[in-house]
Amino acid sequence: MLLQTVRPNIVQSIRAYRVEDLMQAAHDAGQHFLYANMANAQSKQEVLDGIAEAFLFPAHFGKNLDALYDCMTDLVQKSGAQPGFVVVLEQLPDNPRFDRETREQLLDAFRDAADFWAERKIPFRCFYSFQ
Repeated sequence: MLLQTVRPNIVQSIRAYRVEDLMQAAHDAGQHFLYANMANAQSKQEVLDGIAEAFLFPAHFGKNLDALYDCMTDLVQKSGAQPGFVVVLEQLPDNPRFDRETREQLLDAFRDAADFWAERKIPFRCFYSFQ
């Protein structure tokens, strides 16, 4: 099984994994599969908007990194027991409006979410790629 070869709480490059395989692995494991394709996003705000839309965040989503973390952790935890998560952020921008520092801040929010779920013994794997 694909997920057995990946640490349970990690944020990493998608590398050789295929989105379809990750989706199937999440399904087979009974875990949530969250996918956002950022091919059309060019800025931090567009990335946050795209994630919010793809992940079906509530209308009150604050569209900042703290709100992203809250939606990926506290909000989800309040909805009940969770089986685990496979998150894919595909084609994150690589341009002056979404530079390396901004990307790392975004990925840090997902790393913090992975730590949150690790403390609760819930797998949270996040894979990403750049344009």
